[in-house]
Amino acid sequence: MITPAFIAIWFAWLMAGGSPGPATMGIAGTAMNEGRTAGLAFALGICAGSAAWGIAAALGLSAIMLANVWVFEVIRYVGVAYLGWLAFKALRRAMRSDEVALGNPVTGTLPAIFAKGAAIHLTNPKAILSWGSIYAIVAPSDAGLMMLLGYFGLLYVGSLLIFIGYAFLFSSAHMVRTYRRARRWFDFAFAGFFGVASYKILTVRLS
Repeated sequence: MITPAFIAIWFAWLMAGGSPGPATMGIAGTAMNEGRTAGLAFALGICAGSAAWGIAAALGLSAIMLANVWVFEVIRYVGVAYLGWLAFKALRRAMRSDEVALGNPVTGTLPAIFAKGAAIHLTNPKAILSWGSIYAIVAPSDAGLMMLLGYFGLLYVGSLLIFIGYAFLFSSAHMVRTYRRARRWFDFAFAGFFGVASYKILTVRLS
């Protein structure tokens, strides 16, 4: 299950999860303005929403892949297109001279903040697309439910590292200053990584 190719894709999954978007910027804004505890509550809510989509994708795709291998290929190409779009957005951000906002803080009680985090992922169609695409990329076309759930566990650890890590990092004033100074270089790195990853996924032969 854990091959050099999977490790490379796992790191691409980390990069995709850590790239600027509604979830990560929401965590950053909440952690900066409301504190680490609120940032963690929001991050855990996002992780809960991500887990729901990841398990749902595994349950559905395990049957679909066995019956229709062509669906596997379609999802793979959609995943390539999504990575390409992420590369384009990162490059566009890097080319801008103005500062990109780190997101608006989420306020309320801790249960309310957690619920808002979960709602972001549960109402985001990109979440189910991301999980479906990554399964189609890393798993063989005859993957059964247990194998897909195994991949879910490995990938979900990456999501936990990213989202909870954001809550810790952006509750630090030093990290916020560092990100703002190096934002453009971060975005150039994101663009290059996503571009290479989409090309590799497009050209690899799946078994």
